[in-house]
Amino acid sequence: MIPFFNELFEYSHHYNQALVSRLLENKEKVSEKAMQLQSHIINAHRIWNSRILNEPAGIRVFDVRPLEALKEADAQNLLDTQKILREKDLSQVMDYVNSHGQAFSNTIRDVLFHVVNHSTYHRAQIATECKQNGIDPLTTDYIFYKR
Repeated sequence: MIPFFNELFEYSHHYNQALVSRLLENKEKVSEKAMQLQSHIINAHRIWNSRILNEPAGIRVFDVRPLEALKEADAQNLLDTQKILREKDLSQVMDYVNSHGQAFSNTIRDVLFHVVNHSTYHRAQIATECKQNGIDPLTTDYIFYKR
């Protein structure tokens, strides 16, 4: 399971990096919604890593960061997730409080799968935003990454 999760997060990182580059190349056409969604992807990943590592996130889930800062933040997210995969038991149940103050418990495995799935979902929304604003959207399907 660990190698598969490593691969999923490398895939997600690859397309986060490529998408930020595409948005930077077309900055004058990028919608506010696309910028919000890309920040949200990176922020949410950071928050989940922080919950697992029991450390402060230093960011809120809907904070909008400059596009120029997102590549580095995404790279740090990958490093932190790789640390989690090396050091944590994925079947461990973790307790956390969400951004609305509600308490939940999930396994680390389920949280990590959620992070990948969440990122994929929002990258699809960004592709739609790009197309609507005259930016050639990236094809970010996992199978394309594996080819």
